[in-house]
Amino acid sequence: MRIGIVHYINSRPLSRGLLREPGGAWSCELLPPATIADRLAAGTLEVGLVPSIELARNPALVVIPGVAIAATHEVRSVLLVSRVPIGEIESVALDENSRTSAALVRILLAERYGLDPEYRPATADLDAMLEEDDAALLIGDPALVVPRDRFVVLDLAGEWLEMTGLPFVFAVWAARQEVATPELAETFAASLEVGLAELDAIVAETATETGLAPAVLRDYYTRNLRFEMGPAEQAGLAEFLRRAQAHGLVPAAPPLRFLHGALRGH
Repeated sequence: MRIGIVHYINSRPLSRGLLREPGGAWSCELLPPATIADRLAAGTLEVGLVPSIELARNPALVVIPGVAIAATHEVRSVLLVSRVPIGEIESVALDENSRTSAALVRILLAERYGLDPEYRPATADLDAMLEEDDAALLIGDPALVVPRDRFVVLDLAGEWLEMTGLPFVFAVWAARQEVATPELAETFAASLEVGLAELDAIVAETATETGLAPAVLRDYYTRNLRFEMGPAEQAGLAEFLRRAQAHGLVPAAPPLRFLHGALRGH
């Protein structure tokens, strides 16, 4: 079984147990989130940590319950960075690795700020993005090191919470139908259990690799990110997909399919 893991540091607690057993029943690849979505659709991955927007674009995917990359308030690693006041934004450069956040920023700017700027994909290089556009969407590791004193910054998970009162789910483990067995849920839950038990090691390793302070990383993993997907996160996911459909960002899709049934209310 081929598993695609998002190559950002936010995936490390989720994937810790999976990466512990190379050469076993599965093989893992670290990939950009958009690539994981494309390879799941093409059948060159069986399971992937997929951007949540892709559940509407590929309704054949089966969601592995209970685990996700989510945020219950500010997430710190999904930001709209602007060189002008928010109300003056006329163009936005979108990190080309983003799909969920690219949809989310459109929804937020339209619904919270009444804006309809031009959007274009771009490489995740903040200075280059802001040379051509008023604002830039950055996700993952590059967003964690944005110099916030130089720009106007919106944290998209925080904006979503203020607008809806719900957590935001950025990515979920999803499987192709042919491998979607109940045992998968146990495998991915166990991987997260390993990650949470070894969080001190993950923080130390990531600090050495990235240069980010251990205190910053511990706060990120324990306060900004949520890796469990309970009823509130499921409600936030369903609401996001509903709004994405309302804005014409995804086609109308059937209810989400979980390993143990569909998510009601979507």
